[in-house]
Amino acid sequence: QVQVVESGGGLVQPGGSLRLSCVASGTIFSFYTMGWYRQAPGKERELVAAITKGGNTNYADSVKGRFTISRDNAKNTVYLQMNSLKPEDTAVYYCNARWIADYWGKGTLVTVSS
Repeated sequence: QVQVVESGGGLVQPGGSLRLSCVASGTIFSFYTMGWYRQAPGKERELVAAITKGGNTNYADSVKGRFTISRDNAKNTVYLQMNSLKPEDTAVYYCNARWIADYWGKGTLVTVSS
């Protein structure tokens, strides 16, 4: 049984920073490609960033240079460091673990507002 749990969301001012964390339990974490997705009201869920088991990363164009994904296999954790946040970054952010099956967290809300 795989559980994926996000944390770290909240309210932040434009230009501020947040770090999201995602812990995947009940599995061998190092096997998984991990990703962060987000969904804003009225919009499709979109990939924000992903990192493979080998450490390769990719980012949505909208967050390149501002967000950084990383992983700590020893802690079964993936992080999303978000800097220079903009109001358009407001969304529910979901953690995804992908290997043989696809597992999702319940999401954590990030609100960027003055």
